[in-house]
Amino acid sequence: MKAVLQAGGLGTRLRPFTFVIPKPLVPFGELPIIEILCQWLRRNGIDELIISTGYLAHLVQGVCGDGSQWDIRIRYVHEEKALGTVGALNLIARSWLSEPFFLLNGDILTDLDLNALMNSHKENGGIATVACHTTEVKLEYGVIETEGARLTGFREKPAMNYTVSMGVYAFDPSIVSYIPRGVAFGFDDLMYTLLRAQQPVHVYRHDGIWLDIGRPEDYQKAQESFSSYRSRILGV
Repeated sequence: MKAVLQAGGLGTRLRPFTFVIPKPLVPFGELPIIEILCQWLRRNGIDELIISTGYLAHLVQGVCGDGSQWDIRIRYVHEEKALGTVGALNLIARSWLSEPFFLLNGDILTDLDLNALMNSHKENGGIATVACHTTEVKLEYGVIETEGARLTGFREKPAMNYTVSMGVYAFDPSIVSYIPRGVAFGFDDLMYTLLRAQQPVHVYRHDGIWLDIGRPEDYQKAQESFSSYRSRILGV
């Protein structure tokens, strides 16, 4: 199976860590997150990987090389300007995108079963399948319910559950025809485009591990959790 890993962003939400290293190289214990991702990808049957680079690309390539240390064939595409979370797919040769593939963000850790995700994608027959996770979001405000000018209910800092994208997707090759060339194009833009085109998009729900390191507080939380999840992600 094939995958595309997004590693080109500036990582602005994770500063000051990303002033000197790109976000995919921030460490978890003795390993950078991109190495953990590559090991997890190989455990899930991925043997061809394209890494989309941009900011501090030479450091990413210095760590990953050609992928032989993980028995993965790694190639690179380089974003001369930021192309968003899916825009870099237009930099990849159409011949390489000849079969269903995965796209994933370079700032997550998970024990998601990619084979199960791909099987679900093929069975449902849509152009895209989004891996999803249920996340509790705690509001920092008291929530007021009203009818006109009358207060009818009050909840102090409630916690609400939302189904969120994990940053892992299974795509058919035809997805590229919906992504414009040369402009920044995010996952949100792609979803709006597919919904307008009435293209079927499915979800795959994952109840296991999902750690996002997009912000300093997320990174700290993930660091505290990783030691207990390491064996489930890496198998060691």
